[in-house]
Amino acid sequence: MDALELRRALGRYTTGVTIVSCVDDAGGYVGLTANSFNSLSLSPPLVLWSLRQESPSLPAFTAARRFAVNVLAEAQVDLSRRFASRIEDKFAEGVWAVGEHGAPLLAGCAAVFECETVSQQMTGDHCLFIGRVLACAESALPPLVFRAGHYHLLGEVL
Repeated sequence: MDALELRRALGRYTTGVTIVSCVDDAGGYVGLTANSFNSLSLSPPLVLWSLRQESPSLPAFTAARRFAVNVLAEAQVDLSRRFASRIEDKFAEGVWAVGEHGAPLLAGCAAVFECETVSQQMTGDHCLFIGRVLACAESALPPLVFRAGHYHLLGEVL
């Protein structure tokens, strides 16, 4: 299987864009842009996401008991780019506050999920995280979407 061919084919699947965040052992905020987020179960309420094993953020997420998934709104495309970069202080932009369950939450999102890690599994070149949703919130803001290597706006609902 050619990895580039697989990546291009997978890129045809449109996804939402999130910033997954946690607090590390030193009390610092850790976050990154991820589009590998999915619902898993309504009962119990479970979601999943994955992170490359080579990511410098992996130790913080594997040690954290809680994390948040911030589903970005269309207007937050610059934050998506910022959190996908190697910028040192990613949290210097955006309005952030610690949520009720201990993870950093971003204001102005399309949705936010506060989660408790229930499972981690190294699979292939990623670590799969499964979280039990402890709290969630949503807004009427249109979400930012990603397809074929580019950000897109949803446009008119049919």
